[in-house]
Amino acid sequence: MKYEGMIIRPPSEAYSLLLQVTVGCSHNKCSFCPTYRGEKFRIKSFAEIEEDILEASRYRTVEKIFLCDGDALIIPQKRLVEILSAIRQHIRGVERVGCYANAKSILRKPPEELSQLRDLGLGIVYLGVETGNEDLLRKINKGATYAQMVQAGRRIKDAGILLSVTVLLGIGGIEKSLEHAHDTARILTEIDPDYVGALTVMVVPGTPLHEDYANGRFVLPDQFGFLRELEIMIARADFTNCFFTSNHASNYLPIRARMPGEKEKTLRMIQQVIESGDNRRLRPEYMRGL
Repeated sequence: MKYEGMIIRPPSEAYSLLLQVTVGCSHNKCSFCPTYRGEKFRIKSFAEIEEDILEASRYRTVEKIFLCDGDALIIPQKRLVEILSAIRQHIRGVERVGCYANAKSILRKPPEELSQLRDLGLGIVYLGVETGNEDLLRKINKGATYAQMVQAGRRIKDAGILLSVTVLLGIGGIEKSLEHAHDTARILTEIDPDYVGALTVMVVPGTPLHEDYANGRFVLPDQFGFLRELEIMIARADFTNCFFTSNHASNYLPIRARMPGEKEKTLRMIQQVIESGDNRRLRPEYMRGL
């Protein structure tokens, strides 16, 4: 397999075959994200992609495939259909194909095109929501409004494709911490995703967020401030059937819970840790990462 630049994938795709179909991210403007800084976005040619698919066809059974990089759904429908059809034709045993997407790329696909992709094997889409606060969405340059995020998430679900969203603890800093938590709970309720991954913001040099941090315009909550946001998001969000995690390497308190069934148990655990004030119960700094 041939890879260019930085390759990332969701934690849940750890055992998936990574098939790079784009280089970089079509948006690449989020203030907190260092991943594709300075990298020019491009869609790989079908010949390049097909060569990797044919190589993968010689592997033993591949159950899951993840289409890299940052926003594979931005690829025009005709090319995506070619890619998924080639996967289906050449690689044995594929049960699910997944990809990252943003609100813009989802909303460019009418419902019938998403249904076509579902029928060809696209089984899960990962959407970075980050926050439900309208002011923060503009400030971090997500390129989508609250309403667009909700519309995009619901469009994926209505197409019968699993939806996994990420939210960022701490992205509002101390100043917007409570507003961020309450508004994010609200957007999660409206989208009602199948999976939620709560990550904790990490300020990375070279990003606009780091510049704000260095100049005192952005102040991070403390460890227990992050947990208070998590508590509010879980307490105020209503889910039909959602697997909620905060087990990413960036998080201080790993959580894996099925909502709504394990909601109260999860809240009690978070509250106990906050009330204890004991940071020995949290992941140490040296073990945290992007």
